[in-house]
Amino acid sequence: MRNAWQRVRGGLWPVLQQSVAAALSWWLARQIFDHHTPLFAPMATLVALNTPLGGRGTNAVRVVSGVIAGVIVGALAFRLLGEGIFSVGVAVLCSLVVALVLDGERITMAQAAIGAVISVASGQQAGIDRVEDALFGAGVALVFSQLLFPAHPLALLHRAEADTLRAIGQVLDLTAGSLQKAYDDEGRWTAQLWDALRPVYTSIHDLNRIRDDALAAARRTPHWSRRQAPVRQEAVAAGCLGLLGNSCLTLIRATVGLDARGRHAVAPTVRGLSGALSTLAGGPGSSVSRLDATRRVLGVVHDRPNHLPDPVWASALQVGEDILVAAGADAETAGRAVRDRAADVPLAKPPTLAWSPLKRRRRNRPGSRR
Repeated sequence: MRNAWQRVRGGLWPVLQQSVAAALSWWLARQIFDHHTPLFAPMATLVALNTPLGGRGTNAVRVVSGVIAGVIVGALAFRLLGEGIFSVGVAVLCSLVVALVLDGERITMAQAAIGAVISVASGQQAGIDRVEDALFGAGVALVFSQLLFPAHPLALLHRAEADTLRAIGQVLDLTAGSLQKAYDDEGRWTAQLWDALRPVYTSIHDLNRIRDDALAAARRTPHWSRRQAPVRQEAVAAGCLGLLGNSCLTLIRATVGLDARGRHAVAPTVRGLSGALSTLAGGPGSSVSRLDATRRVLGVVHDRPNHLPDPVWASALQVGEDILVAAGADAETAGRAVRDRAADVPLAKPPTLAWSPLKRRRRNRPGSRR
């Protein structure tokens, strides 16, 4: 029930937008198109908006391009081959090939194939009606996604970063707990660790996709198009989390071959790094969270545990360095800090992006309150 409530709470606002947009698309299409029932207009709106925030505008364009490609191919097949099973098969095949040439996305291919089937099975006029509906429905989706309710690019990145950091921190915490236990079967312990790593790879993959969506939203949305610099800066920082995931994997692999004494020695270090990741996940865009995570890392790397081989300690230092970079430290400075056991590390100020550019200007005006 808790997971269900979280899904409802997180998706309620986008669902409300889809519902209003679909109803508006159907009503407006009925007022404009009087020659047919505009069923495909709200469908196109729903398909275009039924994607994570940040990618809805791109989704709308894919819907339209797929429909147009499918209708054109279907009309040609109907004119050359007539109506029949062979014509439908050829139209679908050719429309899918055209969709592969366009971008190869699943939604483009599906819309192209559907448009081809409608054009062959229902006639050329039905295909034209489908194009009109798709253009209108996608237009309504673009108004909602790009003008009325644009996604906040930095918020998208911060949520994805938090999920990735949280997933990496959880697997390190699980590793620390496993290191403190006695296992008779080494294979079972290793299998548990590898199973725990799967969500990390999924989170990193989702983060890379959301990075592209956030950059596209900043570039193509009128509200953000003139303020892309903070988004680009955060997107570069988000890309470093892939390196952090790799360094954590290296550390975990290094602990697998340790004896019981070595495992107990490295467990507090791994748990401390996990705590730093959890702290940073609490607010990737917060200066306070970044500073707290940095202090945790410096505290972990300050004292090297006894009975710990050099390769394992080097892996732990690499994880600490990557966490400092994720917190806003320069890569060279972070590496020097963990090697020299520095007491403090200078951090870059997190990029900010206000909804209203006027608020930002007013905040930076001389004599304004801070």
